[in-house]
Amino acid sequence: MRTTEGLRERKKRAMRRQLSDTAARLFVEHGFDAVRVADVGEACGVSEKTVFNYFPSKEALLLDRLEATADALRTHLSDPALPPVAAMLTVLDQERHGVVASLAADTDTDRALARYQRFGDLIRSTPSLRAYRSETADRFVDIAAEVLAARTGLRPDDPEPQIAAAALLGLWRLQFRALRTHLRPGRPLSAAIGAVAGEVHRAARLVEEGLTTFPRPRAGAGDAPTGS
Repeated sequence: MRTTEGLRERKKRAMRRQLSDTAARLFVEHGFDAVRVADVGEACGVSEKTVFNYFPSKEALLLDRLEATADALRTHLSDPALPPVAAMLTVLDQERHGVVASLAADTDTDRALARYQRFGDLIRSTPSLRAYRSETADRFVDIAAEVLAARTGLRPDDPEPQIAAAALLGLWRLQFRALRTHLRPGRPLSAAIGAVAGEVHRAARLVEEGLTTFPRPRAGAGDAPTGS
């Protein structure tokens, strides 16, 4: 049974990835509004209903990888051995490594970087995608505040976890913008990623100074909340 369930989950993950990757390609090539969810399903050999079984909206279909950030926030911010800023830097390091791996998978790095730029341009030029990304960032702040409150014995709506969560997710927003700025064709990938990391760590030092008085984890804390 475990083997069967494991295979089923792997197939579901593979289909989810195929749908998201196909959507990204079609949206970048033809525009977000010009491509229907049914078109994405047809390109993957499934129905529109099947696509919506995996994704709640057309926007989520394109920005699916943001969900990995939510999981990472719960995992690392709940670790009592990691100060909040160190935990957030771990999340951001993992995101950068993921971007590098995705770009390096193409033998033509400049082509991959150009595609990455077009993807960013698509988000910025599409109001519904900008709104979805903004709403997702707000949800990340709520997740971070909930986790930080749980590890300190505070309430999620207390001032300390609220402002700490907002500051930490400010680093995420900064990295998002820095990737857009530095990743471009003609620039070595290692240099671009190094510049992004440098900006993030500069900002993190400032945030860290402000969080020196953030409450320490209470005894027995460390279990991440299950809700989002």
